[in-house]
Amino acid sequence: MVPLIMVLGNSMLIPILPTMQETIGITKTQSSLVITMFSVPAGVIIPLAGFLSDRYNRKVVIVPGLLLYGAGGVVAGLAAWLLSSPYWLIMVGRVLQGLGAAGTAPIAMALAGDLWKGASRAKALGLIEASNGLGKVLSPIFGVLLAMLFWYAAFFAFPIICLFSAALVYFFVKEPKKTGPKQEVKKYLSTLKKTFKKQYKFLLTAYFAGVVALFILFGVLFYIAQILEEVHKIEGLMRGFILAGPLLLMAVTSYITGTKIKQNYGLMKTLVLSGLALIFLPLVINAFLTNPYIELSLLGVSGIGTGLMLPCLNTMITSSVEQNERGAITSLYGSVRFLGVAAGPPIFGALMDTPRMMYLIMAGLALLCLVCCWMWIKVKQDTGGQDRYQKIEWDRKSLAQKKARA
Repeated sequence: MVPLIMVLGNSMLIPILPTMQETIGITKTQSSLVITMFSVPAGVIIPLAGFLSDRYNRKVVIVPGLLLYGAGGVVAGLAAWLLSSPYWLIMVGRVLQGLGAAGTAPIAMALAGDLWKGASRAKALGLIEASNGLGKVLSPIFGVLLAMLFWYAAFFAFPIICLFSAALVYFFVKEPKKTGPKQEVKKYLSTLKKTFKKQYKFLLTAYFAGVVALFILFGVLFYIAQILEEVHKIEGLMRGFILAGPLLLMAVTSYITGTKIKQNYGLMKTLVLSGLALIFLPLVINAFLTNPYIELSLLGVSGIGTGLMLPCLNTMITSSVEQNERGAITSLYGSVRFLGVAAGPPIFGALMDTPRMMYLIMAGLALLCLVCCWMWIKVKQDTGGQDRYQKIEWDRKSLAQKKARA
């Protein structure tokens, strides 16, 4: 529920942005900020949420985060309902939602890393990414259906869904108890610094890959939503279904990938590279096409590529660090992903008048990311046939056992 709810914050609003523009008299740039003002606060606050979840526990961050997320929806909804010029207060509500979202999916990812090990962890993280993708699939349709009642109805849906999810997490998630003293900030930062010093090439490259995939996905979705509205006059539920197609392919691919990769990190790197190739090629082809239906079909291929990448990145990142650092590392990952989502709509909106240049620039970005992953995600085989990240985890378990015996 938690990652699904997180993506509702943006995806459910994308199909109704053109309607919002007309109803309250705002520009495309202003409407794109409805996405940005949710994602930027989340991206900034997520590292703090990760630290708090490492210091105390995951649920004490997730539950209040969901409640704040819902409260932001109430503020935005009341503004749209009661004010003649509601834009500024809608932005306040979106900022509150973003602050609440900082305590949702990235912390849920760390919690899954705590609860499961090995192949089970890969499967659990694949399910989380599939849930994230499912939220992206359903949310444009839900957004359009709710807008048939009144355009701002989606804002009032957030508190209902968030309250339900917070209750589920509070009553039914059994979190492992933390042992030992709470981490001091100075020691915690020192530990993180050592982790990054050892693995900075891998971590930064993995973060970069996650940012690029979601930046391009949400940017192209925003662009196509505008084209369907302005050029082809496709409105309502049909637009929601059209935008949901690539996201459905991503969700299904994420689920299948998570169930198959297990602890095979060599396969994970191959899938990350393949996913980036599937994002790159449609962008190059779309640079020379003008039919939005062909563009959308090719975006479906990119959705498959994104679905191949994200479960692999999730598993590699969560498995590369110890439990007491996992919240911060996954939160930083979540943070940059949010910033990628935030940057997509305004940048693609600024480039809408030159679609060929837009697609070629994004294709170049995807190609750069592919080269970086090929160079810096290292999966070396040792003499025992264990790949690098698997060996790190086994060595840590062995060291822990030796300490326990001592």
